[in-house]
Amino acid sequence: MATRSTRKPPQNPFLTTTTPDELPPAQRLAYDIVAERRDLVPSVARILNAGLDEDDTLGALTLFRSSIGVPGDANRDPRVAIAAFGGATTAESPTAT
Repeated sequence: MATRSTRKPPQNPFLTTTTPDELPPAQRLAYDIVAERRDLVPSVARILNAGLDEDDTLGALTLFRSSIGVPGDANRDPRVAIAAFGGATTAESPTAT
């Protein structure tokens, strides 16, 4: 019988840092977004964990952030913001909150 791993994946640095000053730009933007809207952690984490390089991650986060509060903006769905920078998306249900 296979055993289940009880280890949790490592936290994104934007969730564990006490100051954003030492974070790379994408992590710093993630920190800022979550500082304003804690309910967006799942969407922000999805973008950060999408496998994009640093510049594309920053671009996707920027699109996502600019869509907050804009009714009908497709980039409010993190999958759309990720896809805009060439990231693969899945058919899972949206995690936008």
